[in-house]
Formats: sequence, C-alpha cells, structure tokens
Amino acid sequence: MMWLDVNAHRKAFVSGLKAAARPNPKAQSYLGSPVPVLGVSVPHLRGFVAAFRRENRNLPVGDLNTLAAVLWKGASFEEKAVAVTLLDVYHKILDDNSWRLIHSWVDEATGWGLCDWIGLGPVAKIVYARPERFRDLVRWTKSTNPWRRRIAVYALHDFVFAGELDKPLELLERLLDDREFGVQRAVGTWLRECWKRDPRRTEGFLRANVRGLPKVVITVATERAPKAFREELRRRSGSTRIRTPPRKG
Repeated sequence: MMWLDVNAHRKAFVSGLKAAARPNPKAQSYLGSPVPVLGVSVPHLRGFVAAFRRENRNLPVGDLNTLAAVLWKGASFEEKAVAVTLLDVYHKILDDNSWRLIHSWVDEATGWGLCDWIGLGPVAKIVYARPERFRDLVRWTKSTNPWRRRIAVYALHDFVFAGELDKPLELLERLLDDREFGVQRAVGTWLRECWKRDPRRTEGFLRANVRGLPKVVITVATERAPKAFREELRRRSGSTRIRTPPRKG
C-alpha cells in the first residue's frame, strides 16, 4: 500500500493557497475568523481540493484524517477550510475517528465562516447518512458555545433539502429561546428553508411556537411567507412562549 506523504501534501496546499491569495484587510473581521485570512476565493480553494481528490481517489480514511488534522492546525483560515472541505468531498469514507476529529474542531470554529463551512459540509453529510448521530446534534443545542449550537442548526441541511422535516423541526424547536443573535438568525434561515419545502407545516410550527419568538427569527423565517402572516406573528410574539412539540407527518 502506498502511504500518503502528509507533510508534502500539506506544503503543496499551503503553497497553492498563498499563491492564490488576494488579501483583504476586512476579511478576518467579516468572517469572525480566529486566524488570519489569506483571501483565497472559494472556487480556488475547492479547485485545490478537487485536484487532490483526482490524484487520490482511493485514499485510506486514516490518511485523510491525518492530513485534515494537520491542515486544521495551520496558521490561516484557508488551511482550516481545506481541512473541512477534504472531509466533505470524501464524506462516503468517513469513520468514527473522522467524527471525533470534527468534534474537536467545533469549539475552535469561531465566526460564521468556519462554523457554517463545518455545519453545511461534513457534519451535515455524516448526520444524514448515520441518523444515530442526530442525537449528538441535539446535545450540541445545550452547549454553552453558541458556535456549536449554530453548527447544529446548519447541519440540518441534508434533512431539510430532502424534505424530511421531522428532525429539523425537533432540533429547531430546542433553540427558539436562544439568546445569541447568530443562533437566532440561523434558526430563522433554516425555518425559511423548511418553508420552501412545506409551507403549511412550517406555518403551523411558527404559530404553535410564536410566544417569545425573537424578531430576527420571524423576519428571516417568513421571507417567503405572505406579509399578513409575518405581521400576525409579530403581533402575537411576547415574552412568554408556550412550548409545543413539532407536529409529525
């Protein structure tokens, strides 16, 4: 078996990223990144990963995890983004060690940039492919780290896009009281996506949980809804909300 030269590939990724960098002094603040942002475009970044995959189609999962772990420890946002994207594009071979690796990254994923990249990518794919992992997302909703809670919301992507709303509504209902604006906006975003798939059910969910519903949740969740419904929710929202489980079916 040919072992992957992890250090050589890490250096190749870093070299390519630096060559494609277009620095923007506002990028790190905008993304809320805990590390410097080189300014590499998303197409360029995904292109590097795609080229690596073409050359390593039968990559053992152990080598994948090792390379991703090394890249995550890099000095730039883009190195961490490449680590996440590698796990995303090789999602069919991910194992329990991959999940433990991602779990270790989550509390370091400060800012919406890394946070949403992780949630929409490998976490969403793992949770959809292995429904038992959904219980981990439920536990994440109780985390003191708002970024972990936000990742749990964005990880609903594959369920929502498949029109399977039972699990998304179960999880979103747990975060309707969240006090962090970033989490509130994420909840609104994914309720809006639920609305696109099943307006009637999402309308019923919002009506049942309207008491105390944050304004940003109402605004974002009802972007596709009639104006009259949005105004109704705003009138009815108050400081005390009656908790109602999401309707099944």
